[in-house]
Amino acid sequence: MNLWHENIVLVHELAMGSSRNEVFIVMEYLPHQLRSLLDTVRNKRQRFGPEHIHCLMTQLIRAMAYLHQNRVMHRDLKPDNILMCKDGYLKVADFGMARECKLPLRQYTPGMCSLWYGAPELLLLSTEYSTSVDMWSIGCIFAEFINIWPLFQDKSESDQLKKIYKVLGTPSDTVWPGYSTLPLVGDIIFDEYEPSGLRKEIKHEILSDSGLDLLQRMLIYDPKRRMSAKEALRHKYFDDEPVAISPDEFLKSLDLEDDHEDTDSDTGDDEQSGSDTGDDEQSGSDMEDEEKSGSSGEDLTF
Repeated sequence: MNLWHENIVLVHELAMGSSRNEVFIVMEYLPHQLRSLLDTVRNKRQRFGPEHIHCLMTQLIRAMAYLHQNRVMHRDLKPDNILMCKDGYLKVADFGMARECKLPLRQYTPGMCSLWYGAPELLLLSTEYSTSVDMWSIGCIFAEFINIWPLFQDKSESDQLKKIYKVLGTPSDTVWPGYSTLPLVGDIIFDEYEPSGLRKEIKHEILSDSGLDLLQRMLIYDPKRRMSAKEALRHKYFDDEPVAISPDEFLKSLDLEDDHEDTDSDTGDDEQSGSDTGDDEQSGSDMEDEEKSGSSGEDLTF
């Protein structure tokens, strides 16, 4: 499968290392990583304006709409895996965990996600999931664009779920059909939390009512009811004023003096290992089964 989109990193070729376990992805060079951009904005005590967030979200959702239209789920969306050109165009990268998502849905390896951005069904070790896991991740990233801090941030699957439940309420089969049958639900006893609400977590005035509605629809427990990328692009939030700043004006308008440039970033190098980078928030269950062996027959080719 060949993927070609202005908001997806361009892959030139795959190169083999000295052993069959060493695979390198040769891709276009991109100097900026969204993670370091967020860190720089936070360290300078700045925030993105609505026009910046509109710009970033439009590009990110367009990339996901393209992937999902082509039946590809990324499974590891996070700021570390989103790069930016010097002209401000955002590009999704690191497809090491990506898989084709065909109908009827097949079973996938459980727990394939980064902890802070993982959908609840992944954290609960479901083996049946689809492109909706990416939309949860986008919702978490959207909240981070506003707060400049991760929305849900902890160190284990159970603690991460507890963070989510405190904000959105403890789920049940009523709001999420089939919840009680998920693997970890019977193994871990969760307290019954009433939802505190996303507005309480994101108090900043740059989140409009329509923006809150978009966020809530992306962070719905039931994967079947979670908003799709195609639906998100049509959401009224993107009609809000001020409109999105153009990508070529994005970095200039922030006046960050290139402090966020990642000249040594692994993700932005010309040649990148196909293995996971092992971030602090990475789930301990990553790279198991099919991901280790590469024998699933569903791996993507670029």
